[in-house]
Amino acid sequence: MQCSIEVNNQIQIFDLNKVAKQASGAVLLRVKNTVVLATIAKEDKQVEEDFLPLTVQYLEKQYAAGKIPGGYVKRETKPGEFETLTSRIIDRSLRPLFPKGYAYPTQIVVMVLSADPEVDLQVVGLNAASVALYLSDIPVERPVCGVRVGHIDGEFVLNPSNSELKKSTLDLYVAGVKDELLMIEMRSLPTMMSDLAPMMIVDPVVDMGLCSDFIQKQSMNEFGEDKMLEAIKFANEAIINGSNAYEEAFKDYKKPAANLEYKSEIENNDIAIYIDEFYKAEVKSAINQMAKSERASELSKIADKIASSDTAISESWDRELILNILGKYKKKIVREQIINESLRADGRGLKDVRPISIETNILPNAHGSCLFTRGQTQALVVATLGTDSDAQMSEILTEKGVVAEKFMFNYNFPGFSVGEASPIKAPGRRELGHGNLAKRALYPSIDLDSPYSIRLVSEILESNGSSSMASVCGGSLA
Repeated sequence: MQCSIEVNNQIQIFDLNKVAKQASGAVLLRVKNTVVLATIAKEDKQVEEDFLPLTVQYLEKQYAAGKIPGGYVKRETKPGEFETLTSRIIDRSLRPLFPKGYAYPTQIVVMVLSADPEVDLQVVGLNAASVALYLSDIPVERPVCGVRVGHIDGEFVLNPSNSELKKSTLDLYVAGVKDELLMIEMRSLPTMMSDLAPMMIVDPVVDMGLCSDFIQKQSMNEFGEDKMLEAIKFANEAIINGSNAYEEAFKDYKKPAANLEYKSEIENNDIAIYIDEFYKAEVKSAINQMAKSERASELSKIADKIASSDTAISESWDRELILNILGKYKKKIVREQIINESLRADGRGLKDVRPISIETNILPNAHGSCLFTRGQTQALVVATLGTDSDAQMSEILTEKGVVAEKFMFNYNFPGFSVGEASPIKAPGRRELGHGNLAKRALYPSIDLDSPYSIRLVSEILESNGSSSMASVCGGSLA
């Protein structure tokens, strides 16, 4: 069945029950000459762990733009950076929709089969995945809508074309459902070197007040706080329109909800009550340890004490179960302490900043370096200057030729930074995502007319807090 709807300045043509019919949900979405396939698949057996085992993979096929893959191997191999970052955007936007306690391994695959150079693939990819998830037998009650907002010639533009976006002084990507915002990714684009501005990524946001509080601290080029709130409200109205349009168009085609079991928030109330009665003071003392490792160690000791108690032995309480419930109980105590006592987990007040120390140019042969330490988070950020030939070359579906990026930011997160003896591997989604966040934050401060290529590398040496923000601070100084 084919369904054509006009949503947020786009004619969107959905094909339902045409392809991938063995998946839990699948749609083909066409916008102009872009065609995207989104599929949802889930396993029948829950995982034992208490988390949502969701995997999102956004994949671009080179044939979608009439190209043959470059290099020696003439087929698509591992996902590129844009594919990985788009997968993260779709994941962050759709993950909040799943029912609480849902623990079935689920995979969302979005494949770009045809790419129009003027169509925003991230917007189309998210909306296709959202409708596929809404139509599936997973009990998701409302569809998400994603939009991009530009600012051209003094006016906000909804879902600008890729060529229009190059003229825009704003790149705002927002996803939400109805009037709730789930994810904001935004940067202000400089029109001249005197108009440089930072960007922000907020995830998740469900309250316009949070946006206001965040924006108040920004210097957003020509965008003051009122202008930024206006842009977000402009996006929010489009999201309400899109979310309602999807629900109205597809509510009669939803599959019946699968008969699923959900994990309870607390698996054993007796243990929770026992902890609250006899160990509340010890838990509170443990979470107020300054060091993260000390907090974990103290909670482990408390779990050992409970497991060896007469009550635990007589009730056959397993230590792993005790530790699991202790972790959930800890979250409850942390929340109560923040709300009632204005104290965070390490004993700091809500406005207290961890101690900060900065050392610059500590590496003699590097072009620039900075060791940035905030509390127990530490980033060594190193800058290297090169020529045009050192720029990062990449192929993009919506661009005809090879794109050269003269500003690169690489983020590395070795296991020893959190006390783990894990092998050093190739950068994963987390490393690429955090590196991209830092890159977008620093991008507007780069002189785009400079003859140099610039590579920043952030080596995370300790982590207990926002290592990506430490990378931004250290990167700016390096």
